Amino acid sequence: MTEHSHDHHDYGDEGGRGHSHGHGKHGHTHGLIDPSITTSERGIWAIKWSFIGLAVTALLQIVVVLLSHSVGLLADTIHNFGDATTAIPLWIAFMLSRWKPNEKFPYGYGRVEDLAGMAIVLTILASAVVAGYETAQRFFHPQPVDYLWAVMAASVIGFIGNEAVAIFRIKVGREIESAALIADGYHARIDGWTSLAVLFGAIGVWMGYPLADPIVGALITIAIARIVWQSAEAVFTRALDGVDPKIIVELRHAATHVRGVEKVTDVRARWLGHRLYAEMNVAVAPRLSVEEGHAVAKEVRHEAMHHVGCLSNVVIHIDPMQEAGEEFHRIHAHTHDGLPVHSH
Repeated sequence: MTEHSHDHHDYGDEGGRGHSHGHGKHGHTHGLIDPSITTSERGIWAIKWSFIGLAVTALLQIVVVLLSHSVGLLADTIHNFGDATTAIPLWIAFMLSRWKPNEKFPYGYGRVEDLAGMAIVLTILASAVVAGYETAQRFFHPQPVDYLWAVMAASVIGFIGNEAVAIFRIKVGREIESAALIADGYHARIDGWTSLAVLFGAIGVWMGYPLADPIVGALITIAIARIVWQSAEAVFTRALDGVDPKIIVELRHAATHVRGVEKVTDVRARWLGHRLYAEMNVAVAPRLSVEEGHAVAKEVRHEAMHHVGCLSNVVIHIDPMQEAGEEFHRIHAHTHDGLPVHSH
């Protein structure tokens, strides 16, 4: 049996910058984008500026609080400022992802970004629980509205600031394929909706409809719960090494473009933070030399990078046609231990 393994271990940014070919976008999950923007630096940049935006929003709300002397608005402002700090673990994750792989962490520190995403999802879930509790309290214990002008001003400021940050984070998160940054963007959007709900509820109470406040709060709680589900699905799918099946199809299709590839047997891919890594087994004619097999593997890698722009690294394993696939190797690896194949 002749076998040739062609492994590329240029992890990090270089792995994703080998070939920058644009093929248009097929949705943010697929991620066929220019790999030059798939960097931790861009994520850090987005976090810094969005944090500044939220801090400015909180400061403007503090000004309104000082003018109105509203304790309720002060509590809401402190809440918004506290939520802004959820960007800190994500910033740490992006910083760590720039560290080079080592013997203990040969794949680098990209998984820290997934952990940060889980923390953000739990924060969003906590927001949903708190919103639901406060809504229930207002159903049974309606509160009068004081400082209506202050409530309206603070609500508008909170909505505009949070929504601007949400749009910014989600946009950059989709560009760099960061599920955690996208989730944090939705977190900011939730805070914006909450501010808007306060505005509509206050106006309703002022107009003589005391149940308007809890009804709006209930609708916001439902919206938050939906975002929790969507964000959790994206973050936990990545944490469990799940990918969009279209990526696997695209990688398999890429290998078929290469002359000398007889069959593509096994294709796997997974995200480590916002970087995509893949492994492929391809079969070639057994008459090829090691050098020729190596050349085929290089071309397969080129096509994979060409088709999937967010791909950071791909390992190509070359098999002779009559011994193709990992299943073949698994079976024949145990033919000398005297045990049936199904026992392994």
